Amino acid sequence: MSERHVGVYAISVAADRLSMQVQNLRVYERHGLVSPARTAGGTRLYSEADLERLARVRDLLAEGLNLAGIVKVMLLEDELRRVRSGWRG
Repeated sequence: MSERHVGVYAISVAADRLSMQVQNLRVYERHGLVSPARTAGGTRLYSEADLERLARVRDLLAEGLNLAGIVKVMLLEDELRRVRSGWRG
């Protein structure tokens, strides 16, 4: 696992860095848009990669997409990245 995928930020720090509300981060997790690591006690730990995904969510919301649309867009973007990483053309 790369360093950018290691969870290090508590939810309050992640929310502050992204200028988001803590409750919104929980909503985005429930919708499957981000999956932060958890400590043994259940505390969420967000990685740099998680923060990048959440910034993408924020940008898509600003463009007028709703959460259902954002889920679809991000699934397609994830699939495109997988296809491109496997393509040797």
